[in-house]
Amino acid sequence: MDHFYEKKQPFLFIIDFEKKFGYFLLDNFIAESGILFAFHEKKNQDKLINFHFESKPIQQSLYESSFQKVKARIQHGDSYLTNLSFATPITTDLSLDEIYTYSNAKYKLLLPDQFVVFSPERFVYIDDEKISTNPMKGTSSVENDPKGDLLLSSDKEMAEHFTIVDLMRNDLSMVAKNVSVQRFKYLNLVKSNRSAIWQMSSEIQGIVRSEFKNKIGSLFDRILPAGSISGAPKKRTCEIISEVENYRRGFYTGVFGCFDGIRLDSAVMIRFIEKQNNVLVFKSGGGITSMSELVQEYDELNQKIYVPIF
Repeated sequence: MDHFYEKKQPFLFIIDFEKKFGYFLLDNFIAESGILFAFHEKKNQDKLINFHFESKPIQQSLYESSFQKVKARIQHGDSYLTNLSFATPITTDLSLDEIYTYSNAKYKLLLPDQFVVFSPERFVYIDDEKISTNPMKGTSSVENDPKGDLLLSSDKEMAEHFTIVDLMRNDLSMVAKNVSVQRFKYLNLVKSNRSAIWQMSSEIQGIVRSEFKNKIGSLFDRILPAGSISGAPKKRTCEIISEVENYRRGFYTGVFGCFDGIRLDSAVMIRFIEKQNNVLVFKSGGGITSMSELVQEYDELNQKIYVPIF
């Protein structure tokens, strides 16, 4: 990434959560790889009217076991916020290719016969020396919160969002100067086949430090994993995640992005369906704080299991 970014040669990159595996493709090799991606796509194809999509929620008792372990670590002072996730089996008559094609999302990625991503969350955007990030933390159902007022006023969601904004501001400061919060607590409306949800975001900007100006791979290595899907403090919280989650995340909650020779855009790989031994699983999660309640967090985990096809 460092080498080809400096040469201004376009490429696609995909990095897993633990920074152990990834893909790097120069622009002229993407088509033959079969990998598909789209950023801020304008939809014009026909809509799917009828399709089957059903999740098989994990038992609440299984979720509770990990939830209580996380709460204990938070109460002990090991973490302020831990993103806890699970893999939920789903059944659908849609293929991964069809899910990619018909999904309405800001960021989409398909690795054929492996996984599909339809993410609403930008990670970092870089244009010359300017760098910005848009961490997304805080969720509520539009059905129960029509205008998003409950989300914006929730003490628990506020604590969660404050923590991630502060974490990402600090992360950005490792690779940028003059870092500041440009927009704080704005709402994104995410529609799906089930119901709409509100997601709360903020925007943080800075100027890339001279030592990272042409070292984009080194820059990503410094700030990954993304704070919004790990927690704070990041290093210890990632250790807790590894201990309490009952599966390996793999590419889920990693990042993918594209450099067009001038600008670089990237997304966090949330809203993630993976094929495992011919069975589809949907990986989802949410942030746990000292104020988190079991039922609400379990409901949020399942609320995020959807396809943005409507």
